[in-house]
Amino acid sequence: MAKSRLIGDYPVIGIRPTIDGRRGALDVRGSLEEQTMGMAKAAAKLFEENIRYSNGEPVKVVIADTTIGRVGEAAACADKFRKAGVDITLTVTPCWCYGSETMDTDPLTIKGVWGLNATERPGAVYLASVLATHAQKGLPAFGIYGHDVQDADDEIIPEDVKAKLLRFGRAAVAAASMRGKSYLQIGSVTMGIGGSIISPEFIEEYLGMRVESVDEVEIIRRMTEGIYDHEEFEKALKWAKETCTIGFDKNPPELQMTEEQKEEQFEFVVKMAVIIKELMNGCDNLDPKFSEEAIGHNALAAGFQGQRQWTDFYPNGDFAEAMLNTSFDWEGAREPYILATENDVLNGLGMMFMKLLTGRAQMFADVRTYWSGDAVKRVTGYDLEGKAKEADGFIHLINSGACCLDACGEVKDENGNGTMKQWWDVTEEDQKKIMEATTWNAADNGYFRGGGFSSRFLTRAEMPATMIRLNLVKGLGPVLQIAEGWTINLPDDVSDTLWKRTDYTWPCTWFAPRCTGEGAFKTAYDMMNNWGANHGAISYGHIGADLITLCSILRIPVCMHNVPEEEIFRPAAWNAFGMNKEGQDFRACKAYGPLYKTIR
Repeated sequence: MAKSRLIGDYPVIGIRPTIDGRRGALDVRGSLEEQTMGMAKAAAKLFEENIRYSNGEPVKVVIADTTIGRVGEAAACADKFRKAGVDITLTVTPCWCYGSETMDTDPLTIKGVWGLNATERPGAVYLASVLATHAQKGLPAFGIYGHDVQDADDEIIPEDVKAKLLRFGRAAVAAASMRGKSYLQIGSVTMGIGGSIISPEFIEEYLGMRVESVDEVEIIRRMTEGIYDHEEFEKALKWAKETCTIGFDKNPPELQMTEEQKEEQFEFVVKMAVIIKELMNGCDNLDPKFSEEAIGHNALAAGFQGQRQWTDFYPNGDFAEAMLNTSFDWEGAREPYILATENDVLNGLGMMFMKLLTGRAQMFADVRTYWSGDAVKRVTGYDLEGKAKEADGFIHLINSGACCLDACGEVKDENGNGTMKQWWDVTEEDQKKIMEATTWNAADNGYFRGGGFSSRFLTRAEMPATMIRLNLVKGLGPVLQIAEGWTINLPDDVSDTLWKRTDYTWPCTWFAPRCTGEGAFKTAYDMMNNWGANHGAISYGHIGADLITLCSILRIPVCMHNVPEEEIFRPAAWNAFGMNKEGQDFRACKAYGPLYKTIR
């Protein structure tokens, strides 16, 4: 699909077909060879057809050369997998096997075990035995077992097994994709926001990533000394002038920039976008005398401080943030970048989690205001309907133009519903619709004395969405909050009335969570009242269950969510930490600790 922008291979899934090693007169092993290897091939096919890397390529899967009945074959498999770059293993079997001899004992691989639910051979017995051995050895593994009994010769993977296999696969690939990559902060702390106070220990020990830092002045140095791809800049500027609609200027006439100044500032912000891309991932087209700058920082995600030292003097970073977060730019459709506004690293990492899980552009927004039904009625005379009424209100998601443009919801799926597509499915027509729905308005000079431009659109489509927030809590560590819900469509006059009470030049999205009638999700107000920070990362789709699985791999407990309990899938060892699933998660994550701390 597309060349990876990053240094390092994508993670490979290795399939381990384990088998009863007994030969003898009845040749138990021989009778199981075809069935066992068939399970491995079926699992590989499922993964290859349904899971992609972030660049759009199908996930790579390798299978052990032979079935694994004794420790020698387990060692041969481990040797092959090391050479193939395997970070994730799935052990499959229809039968009893010698657990401690055949299991994956590599402490760094992400492990799953699928035992066939069939009566002819005790695959379930092996599954229970080997999962107990994993727990005993401190090597958590996901257990996969179908609800209904199958026949021994049944080659179909049941739907419930498929769901667990794919949830495990998506989450494991996302987790392993972070290893060895970087988070790049451009600048530092923004206006005292805790989320932009970076924690290298968390990023290193929990995610296996490193922290890279450059001062914002590096952007000015590169502009001044011409250290950027001049051909790309000219292409980007031409595209931006042809496709970006300049919107109204809300500033008082005496504070408005002249047209000449706005022209200069527009060129400036486009050049910022080009340079930030090159800071993140390098550039092969720089003048050879800039070979050092050409290397880049191998950044899977980044953040730009902006406020206030930069934005009090230079044009803001909204254009760069919005366009890099979007699923296309002057190059056409391409893998979205992750660039957090205000260098809110915790929100940027949340966006990164969801991009790796979905292949879609991610929203960055303030969790700005809760509007109750009564408040909306008082201000506009409008009675809430649909999802907003069910939640007794909604939340205003809005930020100064850093959100991905895909979130306008103007692109439609095959049923005519608003959507945010996986980036490899975004067409030229989709790009045109998104750009036509967006204007670029002169920055509010009260916030941004240096000027610049903010993207502006209104999300009118009702789309399934998942909002998350990663937080660091002293004495506890990292925790994640998850709120599944929907973007909602209000009548334009109602939307305008509410929107104008904040900043009318910023992108506007109304969000109603799925409410359960109790606890943090009793109503939209309760969700807002329990939210842990001023920002949220938002993805298209209801992906909370995948996030819960991913967090268990990363040892990050989920402290608040509205995901149905039957969809929660964590390693089998979590069941030993009590009966309550939330309590299990906290205790297990504490007991196992961050995956990479033990190897530093």
